[in-house]
Amino acid sequence: MRELLSDIAIHRGLGSLPGWSRKGDTITKTYQFKTFPAAISFVSRVAEAAETADHHPDIDIRYTKVTCTLSTHDAGGITQNDLDLAAEIDFAEQG
Repeated sequence: MRELLSDIAIHRGLGSLPGWSRKGDTITKTYQFKTFPAAISFVSRVAEAAETADHHPDIDIRYTKVTCTLSTHDAGGITQNDLDLAAEIDFAEQG
């Protein structure tokens, strides 16, 4: 099982992840795209990154807005894996 991060470690980690915020035992960010196909293309890139990391976000697609939520369910909260995947998701936004 992965180790939960302390509140301070989460706060520090989020400091280098613009737009990500903590909501309870998760971190989340909403991305805005110009078109629905652009949003879906982003989701596809996120899926590839998630498969590579073997760590999968919850993804909510609302037309041109995509919200990604991360938590390590088997650990019961936020771990380094969540912060690492958040950074990968930000990179996926670049296309």
